[in-house]
Amino acid sequence: MPVEELQAAHCDALLRFFAGLPEGDLTFIEDEVTDPGTVRGWASGEGAGGRWVAVDDGPDDGPVVTGYVAVRPLPGWSDHVGEVRLVVSPARRGTGLGRELARRALVEAVRSGLSKLVVEIVAEQGAALALFTDLGFTGEALLVDHIRDRGGRLRDLMVLAHHVHRTWEGMDTVGVADELASAGD
Repeated sequence: MPVEELQAAHCDALLRFFAGLPEGDLTFIEDEVTDPGTVRGWASGEGAGGRWVAVDDGPDDGPVVTGYVAVRPLPGWSDHVGEVRLVVSPARRGTGLGRELARRALVEAVRSGLSKLVVEIVAEQGAALALFTDLGFTGEALLVDHIRDRGGRLRDLMVLAHHVHRTWEGMDTVGVADELASAGD
């Protein structure tokens, strides 16, 4: 399954992807991902950073998006930092797709010159925590009772970070250095 840079041709499939997510998943996505204007803006290049989708061939109505990842550079004095946002279809979790998308985000962030990446994870999301720590992210903060889910329950939020220059050696372990080298050929 290819991972492709988000294009206008992906908009309808991406909107179907977000609309099909369980309510619990939507609770923890900051953007208005079910708003067509938001998604179409991303595809037209609005906002800084990059966005990629995992795409399968669909039946008759075009491609099917099964995952989404974005790297959004932070503004101002933190413009060397990128925030990673990753969502995988429940049907594709545990298949390595999240890892593939996260690796793409890491590679593209390094290519664009970012020196630090951060990702926010709800503390109970053990699989996401494992995925990002395997890619060299480490814990930087635990924010207790920091978010409220749609049911009104308070949840802890973990902030993980990947310091590109400090963890370059670790990138060899996950194959990112090889991917960066081959992309330059």
